Amino acid sequence: MALGPRLDLRQSQQLVMTPQLQQAIKLLAASNLEIEMFIGDALESNPLLEAGSVAADNETPPGEPDDIPREEFTADQLMEQAQGESEAPLDIDVSAIDRDRDTGEASIGAGGPSEAEWGSAGGASGGMDDLPGIEATKAAELTLAEHLDAQIGGIATNPREEFVARHIAGLLDDAGYLTASLRDVAYDLGVDMDCTEDALEVVQMCDPTGIGARDLGECLALQAKDADRYDPAMATMLANLELLGKGDVPRLKRLCKVDDEDFADMLRELREYDPKPGLAFASSTSEAVVPDVLLGAKDDGGWDIALNQDTLPRLIVNRDYYIELGGEGADEETQGWLKEKLADAHWLIRALDQRQRTILKTAAEIVKQQDGFFRRGVSELRPLTLREVAEQIDMHESTVSRVTSNKYLHCDRGTFELKYFFTSGVASSDGEGASSEAIKARIKALIDAEDPKKVLSDQKLADLLNEEGFGLARRTVAKYREAIGIGSSAERRRAKKLAGF
Repeated sequence: MALGPRLDLRQSQQLVMTPQLQQAIKLLAASNLEIEMFIGDALESNPLLEAGSVAADNETPPGEPDDIPREEFTADQLMEQAQGESEAPLDIDVSAIDRDRDTGEASIGAGGPSEAEWGSAGGASGGMDDLPGIEATKAAELTLAEHLDAQIGGIATNPREEFVARHIAGLLDDAGYLTASLRDVAYDLGVDMDCTEDALEVVQMCDPTGIGARDLGECLALQAKDADRYDPAMATMLANLELLGKGDVPRLKRLCKVDDEDFADMLRELREYDPKPGLAFASSTSEAVVPDVLLGAKDDGGWDIALNQDTLPRLIVNRDYYIELGGEGADEETQGWLKEKLADAHWLIRALDQRQRTILKTAAEIVKQQDGFFRRGVSELRPLTLREVAEQIDMHESTVSRVTSNKYLHCDRGTFELKYFFTSGVASSDGEGASSEAIKARIKALIDAEDPKKVLSDQKLADLLNEEGFGLARRTVAKYREAIGIGSSAERRRAKKLAGF
């Protein structure tokens, strides 16, 4: 075989995202506030762009030049893909997206990303994270709701419990307390009190400990339980905090049935607890939630789903300025600059329009999939994954993920983030029941066999169970331990001490 240089021709296909498509993807994931800031920057940097009026723009104002092609975008056929070939498609009316006029010359080639490009670009690589963009304006601080949201899916035991828990997490104040009535939460979501209480317990199992309490006593009690210090004496002290505030120590000691040394230890323990655990996170009250999608019931039993017009960015091209600068006598440099700015304006308007269409299409499919929830409450919430929605609307899974972040839907039951309708809990009641019973049985066996002088803490139980392949968090172990009526390590230690062990 001869060795030497040679030329080979090979064909290959590769999806490459242009910088404009990458920026469009960032626009898709942006919140309303970020979009508003981005548009403000665009208006400052591009003199051909101006904010459009709220009025309809289907007619050309008198005397306005009509020599630049424009397009109107509607969403009349978006549900054809979203509904697929269901035998009984939902009757959903999708409001038209009546956008402001787009202007630009076809020869410029500055159109926004097509639906096919946007739908398939989610899995492409191309250094998108390395590019500067509107993500730089996003707050680096994590809110309490975001912190809890990342934990709830791994703790909840079923989709219904997960959904209610996420809703409760969104109701907490900045200090981490739940000020809303559980009965009101149950009524709004159409669930019973048992489900609501279970969901609150899920929130209270999240980090930081003490979150989701309804008063100071409950907040400190949650932290005492977490530290395996919630015995009858500590419970009595926490139930009588007003005596501690008044300085009535003798009476409080008598109620707790402890001596001076034990009482001092209990006070020392309480001082280590955080009475406002939520303050360690960014405030969530400074920015009001404005829904992107509005859902209403129709008289014929269907749904009317529309974009919130107040959140739609409206941009048009300043044609007067374009014609004035590009008229006779304009030099080549000016003409080139005008074409560049016109191309940028043309692309941005199209990209923002495509963003709204994608949000509407995704929201419509979620409404279809979760029809039972909107009609009858959380009892009808079904397991749903990003992949299911992505397949129905013919888009990439990561695109759906971006669409559902920081986007909100308002209905008669309240305002919900779109991603809350995706539940990761175990859907099968049989499978969940079997696994729960197995975990409970194993916890009981470990506790029954524990050394009276080395009582197992919840963390130690979690470590032992993880070694056996269960993969449980300490708080989950505590939940199952309490469900089978076994006390904390502090309670068991005291009981065994009294029994003479």
